[in-house]
Amino acid sequence: MTVLPAVLRYGRDMRTASQDDVCEVACVHPEAVARARSTQPDASCVEDATGLLKVVADPTRFRILSALNTGELCVCDLAAVVGISESAVSHQLRLLRAHRLVTFRKEGRIAYYRLLDQHITELISSAVDHVRE
Repeated sequence: MTVLPAVLRYGRDMRTASQDDVCEVACVHPEAVARARSTQPDASCVEDATGLLKVVADPTRFRILSALNTGELCVCDLAAVVGISESAVSHQLRLLRAHRLVTFRKEGRIAYYRLLDQHITELISSAVDHVRE
């Protein structure tokens, strides 16, 4: 039986797991394990955080969030920026609102959206900065 190396994808850079990046002997560092375990979020928090990241991971939603990272935009503006219909933008915005990533205000008949808070702004900026490095 042949074991194929695991392939991890980081942007466009493909890396293959090899014998160089695994421990050659079995050992556990109790202090390091205890420190790491003490900072682990509870199961509910992990579930919510991974759900949030799954929502952000969709390319269309990420483009919408990136556009909103520049400031408040109406649904029509977002459709023009992202290149999809207003209906499709509205559908994605409902999902983003449900996950507390965006908020909106109405001015007459126009709905203006913005990122909910600084955490979302930092999340989007950090993701873009990270892949550009």
